[in-house]
Amino acid sequence: MALSLPAPAFAQSAKPAKPVKPATARKPSASAPLAALFAAYWNEQARLFPLNATAQGDNRYNDQLPNDQTQAFREQLRAFYQKYQTQLRKTDRRQLNATDQTSYDIFDYDLAMNLAGLRQPDWMIPFTQGGGLPSTLGQLGAGTGSQPFKTTQDYRQWLGRARAFPVWADSAIGNFRRGMLAGIVLPKALVVKMIPQLKSFVVTDPTASLYYAPMAKFPAGVPAAEQPELVAAYRQVILQDLVPSYQRLAQFLETEYLPQARASSGIDALPDGAAQYAYRVKRATTTDKTPAEIYQTGLREVQRIRTEMEQVKQQVGFAGDLNAFFAYMRNDPKFRPFKTPEEVLAVYRGVLTRISPNLPKLFGKTPKTEFEVRRTEKFREASASAQYNQGAPDGSRPGIFYAPIPDATQYNVTRGMESLFLHEAIPGHHYQIALQQENTSLPKFRRFTFNSAYVEGWGLYAESLGKALGVYTDPYQQMGALNTEIHRAIRLVVDVGLHTGQLTREQAIEYMMANEPIDEQRATAETERYMGNPGQALSYKVGQLKILELRAKYEKQLGPKFSLRAFHDELLAGGSMPLAVLEKTLDAWAARQR
Repeated sequence: MALSLPAPAFAQSAKPAKPVKPATARKPSASAPLAALFAAYWNEQARLFPLNATAQGDNRYNDQLPNDQTQAFREQLRAFYQKYQTQLRKTDRRQLNATDQTSYDIFDYDLAMNLAGLRQPDWMIPFTQGGGLPSTLGQLGAGTGSQPFKTTQDYRQWLGRARAFPVWADSAIGNFRRGMLAGIVLPKALVVKMIPQLKSFVVTDPTASLYYAPMAKFPAGVPAAEQPELVAAYRQVILQDLVPSYQRLAQFLETEYLPQARASSGIDALPDGAAQYAYRVKRATTTDKTPAEIYQTGLREVQRIRTEMEQVKQQVGFAGDLNAFFAYMRNDPKFRPFKTPEEVLAVYRGVLTRISPNLPKLFGKTPKTEFEVRRTEKFREASASAQYNQGAPDGSRPGIFYAPIPDATQYNVTRGMESLFLHEAIPGHHYQIALQQENTSLPKFRRFTFNSAYVEGWGLYAESLGKALGVYTDPYQQMGALNTEIHRAIRLVVDVGLHTGQLTREQAIEYMMANEPIDEQRATAETERYMGNPGQALSYKVGQLKILELRAKYEKQLGPKFSLRAFHDELLAGGSMPLAVLEKTLDAWAARQR
């Protein structure tokens, strides 16, 4: 007898079964423990670096100036970085969302580089002619920097910071002496520039000091009854703390240090100099490119840009060779039309007026932070380069483009005034840094951290946008843009050449003058800048070339879906990061566009 089996389940219903949706992977949410780790790190580092905190608008430590010249401070930093690196690596990166993975990668990279930096002997050279606390303190105390002078408390906090300078200065002298014993000293050519810088702070009349500037005009937040007390305190701190400190530093450098400073130009002359340079190259470029690779890239870029310069020379009908054209632009009086610094500044301000109508075509997001153009302060403009100083993220202090104008009558328009503005101001550093600081969705370490290859690469890339923004219409301004670009390409040759023993200071100056319309004074200042800060000058061209490479890559991948405006917005959205992390982030953006 046959068994009666139940009908198959699919035959028991006349209606077709509904298809079962495949399970979808749940997107990871933001990691609260990671956010807490970043917040704890940022709060702790503000106490360790109160000057940075002040620059970022965190005024809790405006009265503090820790002595970062001591071994104890360096050990404290090492323990600090190691603690957070250990905690970070306990996090399973695979479980994080894309934004947190990017933050993880940036944080891990920065901590590793900071720990490696503490193994370098930089502490034996506390400052140079190009920067350091003695000059930074001057900017802060003069009221032209990030130190606020709005209330009585602000004025008193500055006094606390100024009174700590003598201890710092004496410790710096001690570290210079340690460097003398170890054979780690600065080139003589730099030391002779540092001595007059320090002496400029030495005055007998306190009212003649730039540190007295906040006394000249008290703001409404300082009651009249409290002003005499502050005036007396400032006179005292200038004459008893600040002036003697600068005097001791100048005297030490002149009498003790200068005789033992070195005749060589590059860091390769120092003990283990090649390893020091390798670290600096990696830190500046955020890549694994070797000095030899970078040097060859520089030679190729110099040749490419010279070819474009030849085309402009032919366009204007100049009959001589390119070097003669350089000499013509350097020496002809018509290229030096200025009589006053204000006339120079007016040209820079006019660039903003000209590019403003075209900015929305290239940028969907623009910063809220205000912006100003100012002349570099007299005490530092002789050896300073044009620079951008970040504004306060809350808008209380504008971003500032500083232009050094030691002698307006010698200021040459062919040096690339339009391209310099695009780089240092808008849409260069001001857009990039202000947007980053204003982005409160980022953890603070990302809002206020700056990787040189990204920041300077963006600045140099911004120069390439000139024609789209409505400038470079005059062939000599176009030549100026090429001048500024070749200047950064030359840096790849000169910086590597100096610090690997291939070029002396004099040969570097000669190479610069042979490949761009630069006078000897400026070529000397630039060469000495590279001598004092090995590797930093490499970041500009390396970063720019990477951004151009990525733009071309996505234009090819996306075709008609590529938007330059969207590319710029995405590139700036995440703030400064190592170039490899930037590429990974932008690759994900391009995939979303597809």
